[in-house]
Amino acid sequence: MNDDRDEDTNDRGDDRENDIGNDRGDAVGNDIGELKNFVVAHTRSQGLPPEHYDPLLDRIHHDENGTPGSWVYEWSADASRLAAEGRLLEASVHYNMARFPFVDGTARATALERCTAAFERWADDFPAVRRLDVELPEGRVRCWTTGLDARDPKPLLVMTGGIVSVKEQWAPVLLQLGQLGFAGVVTEMPGVGENTLPYDAQAHRMFSAVLDAVADRADTSRTFALALSFSGHLALRAALSDDRIKGVVGAGAPLHDFFTDTEWQRSVPRITTDTLAHLARTTPEEVYGLVKDWALAPEELSALRIPVAHVTSLRDEIIPPGDARLLRERVRSARFLNHDDVHGSPTFFAQTRLWTLLSVLRMRGGYEEQRIALTREFARLRYGAGRPDAPRDARSGTRSGVRS
Repeated sequence: MNDDRDEDTNDRGDDRENDIGNDRGDAVGNDIGELKNFVVAHTRSQGLPPEHYDPLLDRIHHDENGTPGSWVYEWSADASRLAAEGRLLEASVHYNMARFPFVDGTARATALERCTAAFERWADDFPAVRRLDVELPEGRVRCWTTGLDARDPKPLLVMTGGIVSVKEQWAPVLLQLGQLGFAGVVTEMPGVGENTLPYDAQAHRMFSAVLDAVADRADTSRTFALALSFSGHLALRAALSDDRIKGVVGAGAPLHDFFTDTEWQRSVPRITTDTLAHLARTTPEEVYGLVKDWALAPEELSALRIPVAHVTSLRDEIIPPGDARLLRERVRSARFLNHDDVHGSPTFFAQTRLWTLLSVLRMRGGYEEQRIALTREFARLRYGAGRPDAPRDARSGTRSGVRS
């Protein structure tokens, strides 16, 4: 179904530095084919072109430990080289890919440590980017911030990724927020990266805790959440009880059916189920029984009185189509961008990035000049004459197009 709330796209280093823990007592390892498929969206979001990551992926043959030919080793080898060349943000990106999808032993733990260390060294050159630790009884929420100022508190944008995304991936957005009149906080879901909170039925309270921590330096009464994938579920639940959250922009968010549809759960990719189980501190066999009560009820969605914007992948293999349908039915003010693509819509990343940021600005209001510029760029990507074909997606085999 398509209505005036929709915007659709369719048609179809050295060896010592790279010693990353091959003595670990790690898990058996992830399915290497799934790793290569599902990392595509994340490489593109980090600005890595196929001509760069394709040869790297070709060198990877297993995920057993941190030895040559393994997932962690080959990504870390490139990261080490980039760090030695002083390309710290790129090194951080590569160590992040080495850590993907989650820390399951010493090899990936070392990759995560080097990811955050390289990012910290990069951030040293940007005084506006600062670290924030929010200590709670259940654990620590580690964040990167920008624009926090007690003398001039600005509206707050809180940005979070999904179950495999670390906060360091948001670096380019952090650097732009000052021009858009926002203070910003980027962090991770519970259990992801350096966030030590448990991922459980109360995980959404993390948002309120972060707002409390910066309330003296930002106008948290005007908070907006850019919460992708699984964190979108947490942000919407948080908005039900925290009226400081004035809008939520998400993409590929599980809402109800993902948590309750046992038939759909049997088809969810192993990498997703394993990651979810890791974060929930249970087993893949038991995780869906644990999370079934986390679903947002239809009446809870109907109770939302804030603007919501959502990017839906029409061939999402992780989130069932009923979840976006429920959001449409229950949140009448919601706006949608639909892509004919798999989860994360990697083919359309540039469009998604512009549309989600534009959606936040629409919710907040003001900054008309910037909104016009973003709208024009978004329209150029979707409708521009002579627009070059989008790169072919390794998972979907499609190229981008437009349905008018």
